[in-house]
Amino acid sequence: MFLKRHSPQRNILFVNILILKIRINMSDKYIFSKFRYLINSIQEEFKSRLKLWNACYYSVKNLLSSSLLSKKLKIKILVYRTIILPVILYGCEIWLLTLREQRRLRVFENRVLRRVFGPKRDEVTGEWKKLHNEELSNLYSLPNFVRVVKSRRMKWTGHVARMRKGRGVQRVLVGKPEGKRPLGRPRRR
Repeated sequence: MFLKRHSPQRNILFVNILILKIRINMSDKYIFSKFRYLINSIQEEFKSRLKLWNACYYSVKNLLSSSLLSKKLKIKILVYRTIILPVILYGCEIWLLTLREQRRLRVFENRVLRRVFGPKRDEVTGEWKKLHNEELSNLYSLPNFVRVVKSRRMKWTGHVARMRKGRGVQRVLVGKPEGKRPLGRPRRR
C-alpha cells in the first residue's frame, strides 16, 4: 500500500492498493486501485458525501419516476436502499451531525422519497398534490436517515470500546489528555 498526498491546498490522501501483479513478456506489471482516504475536516467529508449522493440520485432518477414501475413500490424502495443509501452511509460513523446537517439529510431523503412515491390525488378536488413529510414517514416504514446514522455511530462506539487497550482508536475514546492548557484565548493559526 502506497500513500501520496494529492494536493497541498486540500488534505486529501489517496491510497494506492496493489490489486494485481501480472507477468507479461518477462516483466512484472502492477495494477493499482485508487480511492480517497482522508479529508481535512468532517464537514468537507459530509459535503463530498452529499455531492456523491446527489450524483447517485440523479443517475437513477428516471428509474424512480418511471411509469412502468409506478405500481411496484417495492422495487423503487429496493433501488433506493441498495443504490442510493450505501453511498451516503459510507463513513457516517465518524460524523458529528449538527442540526443544519441533520436538516439537509432529511430534506434530501424526503426529496428522494417524494420521487419514489409520486404525487397523491386529492379525493375531494381530484387535484394532484405533493406528499407532506408526515405522509412520507407513514408510507416509508423504515427509520429515517438521521436515526440510521446515530445507530451506526452507537454500534461503532461499542466496537471501539471492546477493542484491546493498545489500539489507537480505543486510546482516543477512553484517553485523557496530559498536561494543562495555557491561560487565555488560544492563539490564531
